[in-house]
Amino acid sequence: MKKPKRKLTVREKADKKRRKLEFKTIFINGKEKMVKRPQTIDGLTVDAYIHLNADPIWLHQHGEWHLNEPESNLPNETF
Repeated sequence: MKKPKRKLTVREKADKKRRKLEFKTIFINGKEKMVKRPQTIDGLTVDAYIHLNADPIWLHQHGEWHLNEPESNLPNETF
């Protein structure tokens, strides 16, 4: 008869859950590798979150000029 597997302790379960949230498993050359997950805010990457939620002044102050798009929906005013 086979020896039954032992159950994980509360600390081991917590460590396993933390590692699962912090790292993801990918395959490189047929081998599993653990790599850190990218940081996310509400399920979006940090860059995507900033792009969607930042105002033009904040983008300018923090040097994110490439994300600052001209307002194309303004009416053309000629004087």
